[in-house]
Amino acid sequence: MKTITLEEHISTQRFLRAMEPPQTPQGAMADFVERTNRLLLDTDQGRIAAMDESGINMQVLSLSGVGLNNLDPGLASELAEEANEKMAEAVAVHPTRFAAFAAIAPQQPEKAAQELERWIGRGFKGTMIHGTVSGEFLDKPRFLPIFEAAQALDVPVYVHPARPPEPVQQAYFADLPAPVDFLMSTSAWGWHVETGLHALRLIVSGIFDKLPRLKIIIGHMGEDLPYSIARADTVLGTVAGRRLQRAVKDYFRENFWITTAGYFTVPPFLCAREVLGIDRLLFSVDYPYSPMENGIEFLNSLTDRIPEGEIAKLAWHNSQQLLRIRNGSAERPGTGA
Repeated sequence: MKTITLEEHISTQRFLRAMEPPQTPQGAMADFVERTNRLLLDTDQGRIAAMDESGINMQVLSLSGVGLNNLDPGLASELAEEANEKMAEAVAVHPTRFAAFAAIAPQQPEKAAQELERWIGRGFKGTMIHGTVSGEFLDKPRFLPIFEAAQALDVPVYVHPARPPEPVQQAYFADLPAPVDFLMSTSAWGWHVETGLHALRLIVSGIFDKLPRLKIIIGHMGEDLPYSIARADTVLGTVAGRRLQRAVKDYFRENFWITTAGYFTVPPFLCAREVLGIDRLLFSVDYPYSPMENGIEFLNSLTDRIPEGEIAKLAWHNSQQLLRIRNGSAERPGTGA
């Protein structure tokens, strides 16, 4: 089965050094961090071999950039540039196996928009932004140039989770023992619901009325929104509906795509499929934080639950259409070839 995955991360030595925690991880957490960092740095034969073994045809690479948005803007721009160069090299060496989302530093939105345009011109497929920017959500008007550029270039913005801002950390998680506090604030719960909130804030801000062709991707089976969007639509519609051109649920269905990254159980998938339809679902793994074989096992488990044509849409066709990937290699936007 042909497969394209969209939330597959890389890093650089310099970025990993910039993101070193104040306290060195211990025990099992230290082992996990060491292994993960080693895999993040590999964009060549080791990664290709793992893809071959698992059955992944193409990965869309992205910087594992949690924390980038909180750095000094100049440093963030340098780190993003270095990561983009690394991904560009990987795509050049393995054009049928890799494509890439550009890393940008949204602290300076006008410059970030220019960088996005430059990297899309070099064949990148969109951009990935990790959570809030120094505590500010992306619905703030100052970030509009990034979204304007994405619509003009006809590429998606992937809104990836990051740790909640420090006041939220302190209020919700600080009293928990380590490492439960960290895990609850991130991949066990916190950053998923925050990204769902981020998506809802974009909707009610009216950005999709200003930019009706804007394309947003969120991961992890929709960051809890497929389960909750009807409730949000009912409640928010009584207020936000008075100033929005569409229903809240319609923006979610028409301007968003969601990936399966890291979510490999059937019930959340069936909920997302029911709410958005199969054409808005994109197969992803979240490598190296999730094993590729787990993603493939999940994909195979769907073969007796949904039609074969829907499996193909999920596994590769929807991503190929959204990102304009043709004959196993990435098209440049606007070329049609």
